[in-house]
Amino acid sequence: MSTLTDKGLEISKKAIFHMLVKRASALLGKPVKISLLLKEAYDKFVDAKSSKSGFAQIKDVFFTLIRLVQAYANGSYRQIPTRSLLLGIATLLYLVMPLDIIPDFLPLIGYTDDLSVIAWFVTTFQSEITRFRSWETRHQDEEEPMVAVV
Repeated sequence: MSTLTDKGLEISKKAIFHMLVKRASALLGKPVKISLLLKEAYDKFVDAKSSKSGFAQIKDVFFTLIRLVQAYANGSYRQIPTRSLLLGIATLLYLVMPLDIIPDFLPLIGYTDDLSVIAWFVTTFQSEITRFRSWETRHQDEEEPMVAVV
C-alpha cells in the first residue's frame, strides 16, 4: 500500500488538491453544502463495486469520515484539528469530482488516483479516524445512531 500512499501524497501536493482545501474551508460554515457533499460521497461509495481487494475496509473508513464531518457540522464533535478536517473534506471533494487527475469513467484505471488519495488519507489520518470511532462508540448509548446523510 505504500506505493498507493506515496502516489496519494503526490496528489495531495498538487494545485488541484490545494484548490479543494480552499473549497473545503469555504464549506465549513455552510452546513447545507456540507450535507450535499456528504450525500454525494455516500452515494458514490454505496454504488461502488466491492469486488476489489480491501474495498470494504476503504468504504468503512470513508463512511466513518462522512459521519465525522457530519458530527462536526452539527456541532456534536469538535475534537479534530481544523487542518485535518479540511484535508478530510478536500479528500471527499476530490473523490466526488467527475474529472480529476485520472477521470473516473476510464475503465480499470479511472479510480487509481482516487484509491491513491484514499490510501494517503487513511495512512495520514488513521489516528483521527480511530479517535472519532472511540468517541462515536462512547456516545452511541446517549443518542440515536447517526445516519451517513441527513
